[in-house]
Amino acid sequence: MTESDLATSADTFARLAIELHDAPGVEETVDAVVQFALQALNCMYAGVALYTRGSRAEIAAVTDPVVADVYELQISTETGPLVTALRERTAILIRDTYTDDRWPEWAAKVAALGVRSVLDVPLATGDATRQTVGVLGLYSPMPDAFSADDEAIAYILARHASVAVASARHEETMAQAVDARKLVGQAMGILMERFDVDADRAFAILKRYSQDTNTKLRDVAQHLVDTRKLPH
Repeated sequence: MTESDLATSADTFARLAIELHDAPGVEETVDAVVQFALQALNCMYAGVALYTRGSRAEIAAVTDPVVADVYELQISTETGPLVTALRERTAILIRDTYTDDRWPEWAAKVAALGVRSVLDVPLATGDATRQTVGVLGLYSPMPDAFSADDEAIAYILARHASVAVASARHEETMAQAVDARKLVGQAMGILMERFDVDADRAFAILKRYSQDTNTKLRDVAQHLVDTRKLPH
């Protein structure tokens, strides 16, 4: 890259960082990432797959249905560059799906979709022993489409995306926890008024119903707030 290109890239990534920081949730965050990839890299399609709590990859964002097809082929068989990038925390570059022989069955199907070049970059935070957050996938209908500069930019984008996704997930989890506490508080208030009990006794009632019905405490509280009745 020239000095001018580096300055432009720095400014562009600065704007991306602000956009990702302002994104209200995980969905909006990954959408911003894939749209940025189309602008900054030599790819026609882009997508993000994220690990779920069940350690299974799920499609989080795609710029074209063809990316969903490329992902589904790998998620269903648990094999391919996406799966390898997730498990081994390593970037995978396929210069031409017509000639790459690492995943021949998958490559043949992807080539038939019109995708020739693939670059999968893991999204990961923390030390090397921690599980990846997901993978950023970049695709082109041209063989050998990704240059060394494209790879460098993809790595930088992946680092930005990793932090942004982890932050968005944390904020969503915290928001859910706050909502759950508010809901349980509402349910406790209903019980305190109805049965003239104190807060400790109201919470004990909710907890007992949760255990007896094998239902999450939050769901017991939601049922009580919605129906004014405890679950049977």
